[in-house]
Amino acid sequence: MDGSYGAKTLRLKARNNPSLMVMGYDQARTRVTDLIVVPAHFFTEAIIEPRKPLSMTARRAGWQGCNILIGQVPLAGRISLIRTGLHVPKATVLDQWRSTLFLRDTKQTARGWLLAVMNAVEAIGRPEFNLDDVYAHEAALSALYPGNNNVRPKIRQQLQMLRDRGWLEFNGRGTYRLAASLSRRERGLWCEPRPPLTHQRPILRVHDRGTRSLSPQNSP
Repeated sequence: MDGSYGAKTLRLKARNNPSLMVMGYDQARTRVTDLIVVPAHFFTEAIIEPRKPLSMTARRAGWQGCNILIGQVPLAGRISLIRTGLHVPKATVLDQWRSTLFLRDTKQTARGWLLAVMNAVEAIGRPEFNLDDVYAHEAALSALYPGNNNVRPKIRQQLQMLRDRGWLEFNGRGTYRLAASLSRRERGLWCEPRPPLTHQRPILRVHDRGTRSLSPQNSP
């Protein structure tokens, strides 16, 4: 993956855009503590943040790098292979990977809304929720898509799509359930309620020569 903002945004449009692997390690103990993979279908231009171009006095004047706003990727798209030094069972990894493969067949323009609503659902912090719980994130979704004046109908549309693709189950009377929630809770993978969507998120800085680092001030 190139560190250039222009090259990265062009790469996103390619069908063979690669997935991303991010590793955490304990330098003192020389051991890997965490390893996640973000499937390629979770990448949209919305999570690629351009950095300030290099000054005209720099050796590579005008070159522009980018940050990957990994905190804006839904938890469903941050698949753990190693967590706190322990290998995650292969079956768990494959289940999580397969549960979002429908995004691969969704156009990037439509994928952004789906991912935003997935983030809103995960931010609720419960496997079962109702429509009002998702509406509570209306302001954040409006800020992401200021040109859309019908956010609530759009939310309902995306929830229906997520239901049709098997990511959600509709329980009737405006209530929903994460389709994989039971298995995640049994395996200890369900998380506590997440910060609001407007909360500052971790940034993966993409440097020249392809090196990457998590921004310390934004780390979880």
